Amino acid sequence: MTPGTQTDPGTLMRAEIAEQPGVYGRILAGDAGAIRDAHREIARRSPRFVTIAARGSSDHAALYAKYLFETRAGLPVGLTSPSTYTVYDRHPVLADSLFLAVSQSGTSPDLVRSLAEARESGAFTVAVTNTPDSALALAAHRHIYIDAGEERSVAATKTYTAELLALYLLIVPEPSDLAPLPAAASAALTHIDEVAALAGRVGAARSVITTGRGFSYPSAREVALKLAETSYLPALAYSAADLMHGPLAMIDPDMPVIAIVAPGTAGRAMAPVCDSVRERGGAVLTVGYDQAADLALDRVGLDDAVLPMLEILPLQQMALTVALARGIDPDRPRGLHKVTRTN
Repeated sequence: MTPGTQTDPGTLMRAEIAEQPGVYGRILAGDAGAIRDAHREIARRSPRFVTIAARGSSDHAALYAKYLFETRAGLPVGLTSPSTYTVYDRHPVLADSLFLAVSQSGTSPDLVRSLAEARESGAFTVAVTNTPDSALALAAHRHIYIDAGEERSVAATKTYTAELLALYLLIVPEPSDLAPLPAAASAALTHIDEVAALAGRVGAARSVITTGRGFSYPSAREVALKLAETSYLPALAYSAADLMHGPLAMIDPDMPVIAIVAPGTAGRAMAPVCDSVRERGGAVLTVGYDQAADLALDRVGLDDAVLPMLEILPLQQMALTVALARGIDPDRPRGLHKVTRTN
């Protein structure tokens, strides 16, 4: 597309959603030397804890990394507040720690400053970006390039999922077989009828709640953001545990709940939450790996921690469909730009 060329609403977002299986394949087939090098250096330094900085969709990828570090590496993790450095001008002591910054563009001044100050205070710093020559990439000890290709739609899709895969490869030292991932991602994008049904129910609502547990909680937060930024639909994301601590009181028939139900213990923990929503007259729309789900996916033997790379794909399609049904171009939502520079 040449500068200034007009496209039909949603053309870019739709195309970039469809590219994601190929992005997975490219990352898995590519040279993972930078990721392996960063992993080995992290292991050599044996950090006491991890701090992660990110904004927007990348913040949800950071939350995913938090679950990975805590469950697979046994390291305590905190999601930092860049405003600590830029607004309050405070300088936490991060010696003997790992500081990880995740950003698609690598240009937000607050993330760059946070990482630079963390490095100065003694942290080992790693940046994960889609821009190899960005200020954030150049400021870090190690840079991991996610190689998602240019993303032109305002809504992040393929850069988000590429971040998930890169972070998984960084944190899990001996990943289980990931060869089925690209094909499973392609299959996850074929549920056209189920996506349309979900979009119809969500688009007719005055607001929506999204929820998940464990590795699926970041997916719940990401789809809430996609609905809010592309269709202007108020969407609130809660972990399933937090939903039970008060927010459950606002459930009513006009506020559907999108529940992402993972397999295993995290999925079983969702059952009482879904039951409580239904008892209050709320509608539960399930996305998961059980054939009884409203949108059922095939995990094809993939590690539970990899499944967020599948379940978000049809939810991106749903957000796109809702936006178009509401007469909104998700490629150009009002007041938003592809790169947001926060200070």
